[in-house]
Amino acid sequence: MNVGDWLFKRSLISPDKTAITFDDRELSYSQMNKRVNRVCHGLLKMGLSKGDRVGVLSRNCPEFLEIYFACAKSGTIFVPLNFRLASPELAFQIGDSGVKILFSHFDFSDLVEKTQKRLSQKPPINILLGRDAVGCQGLRYEDFMENESYDEPLFSDDFITLDSAQMIMYTSGTTGRPKGALLSHKKTLFNTLNAQIYFDLYSKDIMLLVLPLFHSGGLNIMAVPSLYAGAEIILRSQFDPEEFLELIESHKVTQAMIVPTMLNTILKKARPEDFDISSLRSILVGGEPASASLMHEAQDKGLPVRQVFGQTETSIELWVPEAAARQKAGAVGVPVFHGDVLVINDKEEPVQPGEIGEIVVKGPIQMMSYWNSNDETNEVLKDGWLHTRDLGKLDEDGFFYAVDRMGDMYISGGENVYPAEVEKALLTHPKIFEAAIIGVPSEQWGMAGHALVRPKKGKKIDYNELVSFLKDRVASYKIPKTMAIVEEFPKTASGKIKKNEFLNEFL
Repeated sequence: MNVGDWLFKRSLISPDKTAITFDDRELSYSQMNKRVNRVCHGLLKMGLSKGDRVGVLSRNCPEFLEIYFACAKSGTIFVPLNFRLASPELAFQIGDSGVKILFSHFDFSDLVEKTQKRLSQKPPINILLGRDAVGCQGLRYEDFMENESYDEPLFSDDFITLDSAQMIMYTSGTTGRPKGALLSHKKTLFNTLNAQIYFDLYSKDIMLLVLPLFHSGGLNIMAVPSLYAGAEIILRSQFDPEEFLELIESHKVTQAMIVPTMLNTILKKARPEDFDISSLRSILVGGEPASASLMHEAQDKGLPVRQVFGQTETSIELWVPEAAARQKAGAVGVPVFHGDVLVINDKEEPVQPGEIGEIVVKGPIQMMSYWNSNDETNEVLKDGWLHTRDLGKLDEDGFFYAVDRMGDMYISGGENVYPAEVEKALLTHPKIFEAAIIGVPSEQWGMAGHALVRPKKGKKIDYNELVSFLKDRVASYKIPKTMAIVEEFPKTASGKIKKNEFLNEFL
């Protein structure tokens, strides 16, 4: 049973149940499965074979998920692409993965055209998404599937197995060039089971999905597990803090997931207490660790937040159980149900509570490999364990705390400094909206902290005030030696600050 079968099974169990609500459109499980079958037949008619790659470049829409399941049914490999990328970055991912067919929203026609010109190989066939694409040059999605069969595609039982490749998902690329994580049907299954257990997800749930589907959080943690469980997805193409709360109230949303930046925006620019959000059972906060103070502030305003932690190569690795949401705010949780997680030292031995080491993961949630990159695959997959390059520690109760990325840590005056720790302290300052710390070369210290601060609207903060605030909160050697004001941070699709763009100024 592969991932493509799930939608078919749901169409038998609850054919008339709403699968997706998107703006003014509703799509039942039966309707969605029939459309997926038509796309699947269309892909096969265009000559695609098992293992061929199919790309999607689009904002959130039902068609995105239709293509995802059509690829799963046809044995082709799904490649979600980030529409925020520049044409050289996009050309690298399309060229690296060898995409043969590209489904792109007509809004990105200029980007696609620029990207095609940069490709060294034959550009993929482009199929246009978007109901308003009438009159645009090229083959439209609805025309592509119009005359195709609704019937289930028939293959031999062993055509697609759980060990078959299902998707190439590129890492967010906060440092260096993105890598394509090759994910199997088995990995998707066990990740889905983990998410279902963590959300306590079932068919009567209503999931509000505002994270981008081209990212692991939106697709692998929210959308696919929701459809597996027969739940309803309230899908939006972008995030707005007021609308987020309005949708919870009007649709009686039970589950959602956001990144810390979104949570911070909701708390600063909206008033959760003014909305009826009593239907909510949980809001997952992932993408990067959130501070205990941010989580407590949200909980005090009625938002049932708790953290989840993972990466593209594994999806969910750690989660905070509902019962521990307040007491363990700031922790990223305990290992998922299907998977083992450890923190190890340089000798690859498990660390003692309080000691910092690398988080490693084992089990069916691991990626297969990095696409076209044996050397980088061998660097992270060793003796059955996936080395995440995330630094963490454990408390006496076995809860994990994310410390930082291994590449972000710097040594200043002989002391290890973990920027995430200082950043969390800065985010409690009443004048600071966002902050990032990077290690930069220093004649005196070897490396020294440089603070990048985005003040709240109408607020001003200088370096002396920053130092005074941190003095009683972190050790003196951790206090940044310089500071700069930032109007807007460049970010990945998952909301992570692209620190490497600032580091380039000091290299």
